[in-house]
Amino acid sequence: MDDKRLLLRHFLAALAYRTQKALRDAPESFYSFRAAPRVRTPLELIRHMESVLGYARTFFIGGEYNQEPLEDFQAEVLRFHRTIEELAEHLESETPFQNITPERMLQGPFSDAMTHAGQLAMLRRLSGSPVPPENFVYADVRPDNLGPDQPPPVRPGNKRGDWPDGEGE
Repeated sequence: MDDKRLLLRHFLAALAYRTQKALRDAPESFYSFRAAPRVRTPLELIRHMESVLGYARTFFIGGEYNQEPLEDFQAEVLRFHRTIEELAEHLESETPFQNITPERMLQGPFSDAMTHAGQLAMLRRLSGSPVPPENFVYADVRPDNLGPDQPPPVRPGNKRGDWPDGEGE
């Protein structure tokens, strides 16, 4: 596997890790939390993130991607992780990119999904259940672990000096 594919696989692992970080220990009420009218709920965000990654998959297999909504939040989370795993398999098996470069895959659907992982973390704070800070430089992000069972933080970001401003994430 070339360096670009390796980096994209690692990015997918970071996406899996950060998404689960935002969801870990969330109260049940979080899944339907709506910060304001027309702002996506966490359930809607996970569904959208999976759809964005399903679209990314079409750049390997062709066609279009349309998924039926699942009512259960955990089922949506599992589908999201399965889609990450399928993308990683295409990268690892060196399935040719169709009408896209690795750089555009990163700047488009992969970065879009990561942005939404950040939105999940922000919604946790707005819902009254903030995500604990962590210095992600030291996170146990592994390309062989793309599922929902992500490890706990290696270095929680509550120590002064983790970031230049001393605040953590």
